[in-house]
Amino acid sequence: MLNHIIIMGRLARDPELRHTQSGTPVATFRMAVDRDFKDKNTGERATDWIDVVAWRGTGEFVSRYLSKGRLAVVEGRLQMRDWTDKDGNRRTTAEVVADNVYFADSRRDGDDRGGSSYGAPSYGGSYGSGRPAAPAAPADYGVPSGGDQFAELADDDGDLPF
Repeated sequence: MLNHIIIMGRLARDPELRHTQSGTPVATFRMAVDRDFKDKNTGERATDWIDVVAWRGTGEFVSRYLSKGRLAVVEGRLQMRDWTDKDGNRRTTAEVVADNVYFADSRRDGDDRGGSSYGAPSYGGSYGSGRPAAPAAPADYGVPSGGDQFAELADDDGDLPF
């Protein structure tokens, strides 16, 4: 059997990070995902509002670096969950359980999640396994620190997204 889903859209609200009783982090958020086709009558694309759940390191990453309005790609699986509302009615919810989350835009100037801007590639910077990306090699590890191929960054504030 195969259950794999990839969606791209904008966060409808800031992610909410909570912890289970055992201390496992879990972030929940909703994404606005435009359909690929336009309505024949209005000429506009319909929008689907999709709930997403991200566990452990992925959830911590999402809550720290993504916010309302950010464009993101979520890769994971579709899950159906049954629950009972406050009136005792049985409900079913469809949600995406995220395995990986990618940036799909670059941080905007003045973003409330760090202040400075950086250029995230359009194909995304992923985080899903709980492992941070490998650091760049400093000059003392044999990487040249000058010449035609390299340039010193004048505005490096050290605020990396991982």
